[in-house]
Amino acid sequence: MANVVFQGASALALDAKGRLTVPARHREVLQALCAGQLTLTKHPEGCLMVFPRPAWEQFRDRVAALPMSAAGWKRVFLGNAQDVEVDAAARVLVAPELRAAAALQKDVMLLGMGSHFELWDAQAYAAHEAAVMQSELPDALKDFSF
Repeated sequence: MANVVFQGASALALDAKGRLTVPARHREVLQALCAGQLTLTKHPEGCLMVFPRPAWEQFRDRVAALPMSAAGWKRVFLGNAQDVEVDAAARVLVAPELRAAAALQKDVMLLGMGSHFELWDAQAYAAHEAAVMQSELPDALKDFSF
């Protein structure tokens, strides 16, 4: 299970209580990987990061080891982290504070990003992706073959 890679986009909707239904294709892996235990926190680009607990623990340890010059970012990542569990109906509650921080209303996009997911407001993600597609390729991709 150590080499689990989450990928792909899922267009989802938060319910009236701010719960997100985990896409069926990720449920079994999340159950096996972390018994449905997840951690959500803020991302610097305005979305949320959704970590299976083992991946969160690795990320948390890396953040905790940052020098004092990064204390503000430690607060962003660690101070806003919320542990949640996938419930019997395969839903995860996104706390009101985190929903507000990422401007999540109803329509959201869940993106598999390897070890974790990003949760975006659907319109914000569409705008973000459009801006990325219009920008010049970064040097890291210049020699990348497609």
